[in-house]
Amino acid sequence: MSLLHLQGVGKKFNGLTAVSDFNLSMESGELVGLIGPNGAGKTTVFNLITGVHKPTEGRIVFKGEDITGLRPDLITRRGIARTFQNIRLFSKLTALENVLVANHLRLRSSPVEAVIRLGRYRSEEREMIGYSRSLLEAVGLAHVAGEQAGSLPYGQQRRLEIARALATRPSLLLLDEPAAGMNPVEAQELMDFIRQIRQEFDLTILLIEHHMRVVMGICERILVLDYGVTIAQGSPADIQKDQNVISAYLGVETDA
Repeated sequence: MSLLHLQGVGKKFNGLTAVSDFNLSMESGELVGLIGPNGAGKTTVFNLITGVHKPTEGRIVFKGEDITGLRPDLITRRGIARTFQNIRLFSKLTALENVLVANHLRLRSSPVEAVIRLGRYRSEEREMIGYSRSLLEAVGLAHVAGEQAGSLPYGQQRRLEIARALATRPSLLLLDEPAAGMNPVEAQELMDFIRQIRQEFDLTILLIEHHMRVVMGICERILVLDYGVTIAQGSPADIQKDQNVISAYLGVETDA
């Protein structure tokens, strides 16, 4: 059984079709890329999977359960986490506090226990702090745990956002353009980092990315969207020579 299965998923906004008849199956442990020109519908797919938008049509199944249209928090509890194209950290909070926020999803204590700080909450709080520090260490940010997130360099903010996503303990991680704005050296470091967390946290990863070196370097399979429609899918080698993909990116006829 697939970990994630999207069948005939579509989304319209006021009559405008953003995604049409999108199909995707992912097995546990896969690293799949989702690419396409700007406005192709890639982030809309992420928003549908994570509950930000409800599909106009189709079904989304995760771990055998239909999650179509569930609220984002309920989907996150089931094991799906994401990052965003534009970094969305709490800039005034420290790096550690940003990761701690995500841990609250798994709290067993009641709000009353948290407010009056009963023993069970204090125990969970110690566990959360310890786990958050371990995540910061895993992503190479232990040394900036006490610094404000907004003051960190761009590359470290990207890693912090991923650490916050990992704090929800996902089995499926959606990364939305993690290499945006990175130079070639930073992009290579990101590739190594994604491979590392995939193995260390036993993740399945769906990746949106415009940086072709990153996509071709780490993805085992790639889907290409154009105007909301899947125009190609296959291995990186297949995608590189697909005439429909070349046409979509270069704006030329496929027989040119």
